[in-house]
Parts: sequence; C-alpha cells; structure tokens
Amino acid sequence: MGRFDELIGSLEEKFGAVTPYLDERQRRVLYAAEARQLGHGGIAAVARAAGVSKGCVSRGLAELDAGRAPDGRVRRPGAGRPALSEKDPGLVPALLALVEDTTQGDPIGPLTWTTKSLRRLADELAAQGRKVGRDTVAALLKAAGFSLRGNARVLAGSHHPDRDAQFRPINDTVKTFLDGGDPVISVDTKKKEQIGLFGQAGREWRPPGAPVKVLDHDFPTHATGTAIPYGIYDVARNTGYVVIGTDHDTAAFAVACLRRWWKEEGRSAHPLPPAC
Repeated sequence: MGRFDELIGSLEEKFGAVTPYLDERQRRVLYAAEARQLGHGGIAAVARAAGVSKGCVSRGLAELDAGRAPDGRVRRPGAGRPALSEKDPGLVPALLALVEDTTQGDPIGPLTWTTKSLRRLADELAAQGRKVGRDTVAALLKAAGFSLRGNARVLAGSHHPDRDAQFRPINDTVKTFLDGGDPVISVDTKKKEQIGLFGQAGREWRPPGAPVKVLDHDFPTHATGTAIPYGIYDVARNTGYVVIGTDHDTAAFAVACLRRWWKEEGRSAHPLPPAC
C-alpha cells in the first residue's frame, strides 16, 4: 500500500471535513467510492485514512453494487450494538493512559517520543481485561484527536540507553514552563526547496487550458537558488514564525532566526516582568 502513502493525508482531511455531516450509510458509500477510484489496495488505504475497518469499506462497496436507493434507514431493523466505550466507560481513559507521553516527533507540542502499534495497544488493553480489536483502538484514537501520519524521522544511528532518562526531564521542564506562563518554542529546519520552475504538489485556480508551465525534470542545475525554511513554533500561543534562508543553514543563521522572532513577536507576546 506504499503507493497510496502520499494520498493518506489528503483523504484523512477530506473525510474529517465531510463525514460529520453524513450518517453511517452515507459514510460507507463515500469510503467505497474513494476505494473504487483508487483500485487495487484502495479498501485498505481508505480504511487506514478513515480509521475504520476494511469490512466497513467492503460493505459500502456492496451497497454501491446493489444500486438500491436508501430506504430511509441507516441500519437494518434491529441492527447495531452499543459502542464499547459506552459499555465500558473506563476504556477510553485506559487507552489514553497507555499513549500519554508516547507520541514521538511532534514539534508543536510538549516533547513526547515513542510510538505504539495498534496491536500492542490492543494487547495491553486485553491484559487489563478489556478485549478490543485493532480497528476499535484506531477508531478511539481518531475520536480522541490522534491522526495517521506519514513518514517519521525516527531512525537514528544508535539508540542510547539513557535517551529516555534524558528526555523525560526535558519534557517535565516544558510542562512546568507552560503551566507557569513562560514561553516555550520549538525550532525546526524544514526540507530545503529548490528555487525555480519546478513541479510542486498542490493546485491553484487558473483559467481553462492555462496551467503553470514547469520543467519536466527537477535537476539541481536548473535551480536559481535554494530556500531553507527555518520554523519557530510558539507552543503556548499555537502560532508559527518562519524565516527563509538562501545560502547555508548554519548555527549563526539559526541564532539570527531566534533573535528576529524575539524582536518581532516574542517579546511583545511574552513580556518580561517589570523587575527585568
């Protein structure tokens, strides 16, 4: 399903915007239509993006193939069962306790640094006497605000045994600063982009038959320069600030970016006490 990895994010965004206005049957049909358009592997890709089981998408395909107009019912008479979270009110808190401080690589929140598979989470819940499947775990996580992500930079040359002991105090310090109203920022150098007539993902409104013409190959020799975005995220205010460099992402450039952010935004958003 690797060929659909780039589509997962856009599908997830589409489903998140549309499905709140649809009933269950309409959601199944939407998932089925997207899966059919994707072709082989589409059921698994759509199920992953929507946070539902592959069986749900397959039922939607069966409903499309039947070609019958809806009879006004969302489910068959007598169908449906109470959600596990309703039968066991402690299920969601137990799940969130398992993933607390274990989401790795999010630069816009307090430092959290590990990942757990759906299988592992289901197994840990089963050990507590709560038998749930991986699809249910995925649905509960999605409802709690978690979402699928693309590739994560989690492979390092070596994993130091003291890494966790190093980052837990940092994470605790971040939380202490946030609780005290002190500024906490996350800094990150983004992917370098070549400057020139190169193809990029995304679309824009244009007159019919007048697309923006770009080069058919992205060779570095065709670039007029390189843009180096350096992002600064203010965790407490949920705002971002980006500086674009065009030469080298050196330490001096990083410090200059921080200085510019403080002068233009930071000191007004986080004024120092009068004594300072």
